[in-house]
Amino acid sequence: MDDSKILGVIPARMKSSRFPGKPLADIKGRPMVARVYDAAKKSRTLTDVLIATDSKEIVEACTGLGIPTMMTQSDHKTGTDRVAEVATQINARVYVNIQGDEPLIEPEVIDVAVNGLLSDDKYEVVNLCMEIHRLSDLADATVPKVVKGPGGRAVFLSRAVIPYPKNPDEARYYRQVCVYAFRPEALLGFSLMKPGPVEASEDIELLRFLEHGIPVRMIEVETRSFGVDTPADLERARRMWEI
Repeated sequence: MDDSKILGVIPARMKSSRFPGKPLADIKGRPMVARVYDAAKKSRTLTDVLIATDSKEIVEACTGLGIPTMMTQSDHKTGTDRVAEVATQINARVYVNIQGDEPLIEPEVIDVAVNGLLSDDKYEVVNLCMEIHRLSDLADATVPKVVKGPGGRAVFLSRAVIPYPKNPDEARYYRQVCVYAFRPEALLGFSLMKPGPVEASEDIELLRFLEHGIPVRMIEVETRSFGVDTPADLERARRMWEI
């Protein structure tokens, strides 16, 4: 293991079921995945950043822009599986999965995930969340919602509205911010663990850790970042880029 390397990995694939080709969608003259890379390179904690993909088209586009890439298998079910393959080839102290469809991610948010993992030896996995301010996000099934307990330990994630507001004055809602920081053992173990029934139902990869009894630390942040899952999301990201 390289105790000095903190590797940011941006998984990207062209065959998204909801929005094929989105990693190369243009945002003000630059592909979306390159916008994510640009932000990650400004992180103060990451020592290296690369794109992990199974697409020759993405490799060619990134190579032309001077962005390092790694070709990975085409049968990965999740981005974290793709990052785990990178971990079998490159040794690092920490691996950070930075979603290739969040072009507005801020480098400071990435640093929160890394520092949150390095500062607490009880955890091998850190994820981020943000309080929901848009009611449309609360109802949107493409936005995973987060329930966390005392100290930030993840209790559950769901595409449904959770927790149920039986006492509305007490209810607070959070959405997942898809930056994950892993220690090597947890990341490599992820690809060896079978998805459980809850992960299969919700299609939220972080649930694999919870179903296998591995605690996840959730850290609250403020960010304007969001996942681009549809052409409408892309237009929103393009508008926000000017703000």
